[in-house]
Amino acid sequence: MKGVILAGGLGTRLLPLTKITNKHLLPVFNRAMIHYPIECLKNAGITDILIVTGGNSAGDFLRLLENGDELGVTLNYAYQRGEGGIAAALRLAERFAGKESICVVLGDNIIERNVKATVDAFKARGEKGACILLKEVEDPERFGVAVREGDRVTKIIEKPRSPPSNMAVIGIYLYDNEVFRICRELKPSARGELEITDVNNAYIAAGSMMAGVLQGWWTDAGTFESLLRASKLVAEGGANKVG
Repeated sequence: MKGVILAGGLGTRLLPLTKITNKHLLPVFNRAMIHYPIECLKNAGITDILIVTGGNSAGDFLRLLENGDELGVTLNYAYQRGEGGIAAALRLAERFAGKESICVVLGDNIIERNVKATVDAFKARGEKGACILLKEVEDPERFGVAVREGDRVTKIIEKPRSPPSNMAVIGIYLYDNEVFRICRELKPSARGELEITDVNNAYIAAGSMMAGVLQGWWTDAGTFESLLRASKLVAEGGANKVG
């Protein structure tokens, strides 16, 4: 299994800070934001990682991270031209993934614990289909929200005005190699983007989606409020804990 970190986008919710740098290079407590998804993958046993980024600050990732030796991983890079949504960025990972499955982490997602058990369970079932992780949140309208029947997810609704539940889909996904075919066949949403929610709903429709509930806290860091919250949580107890 290979790892993919999606670290592109304009970061408009963090303007004016993102006028001069990529959002994922901003500090979260004592490290750059990008360090946390790298560590998340490493702690799950995934060390061959692709960072997909874009914009004028793309070269700064290489300056900061180099080839990953100091972090105990091997880093590769792909450049995304313009915008197009999370699924459009994911399409750039197809050549890197080859025939292998992937663990995708959104670059502004930070977790308290780790996803090794989820990755191991996905491997145990032959790395087929997909797996998402859910977390109860106070503001589900900001995220993709799961519609559930018992323990089964029947649909995901992107940023609903009236959320059907408070269970958000966090930005860590496991996919088999079929994900790239699905991405190629997607149609742009009303926002003009290729949505990761549409990818996940395709797996749900095919009956090949597994879902679990993340243990420990989770936050994104894409707004001033969540960036501050992430820094406080990391300062108080650390992130990506093992054991």
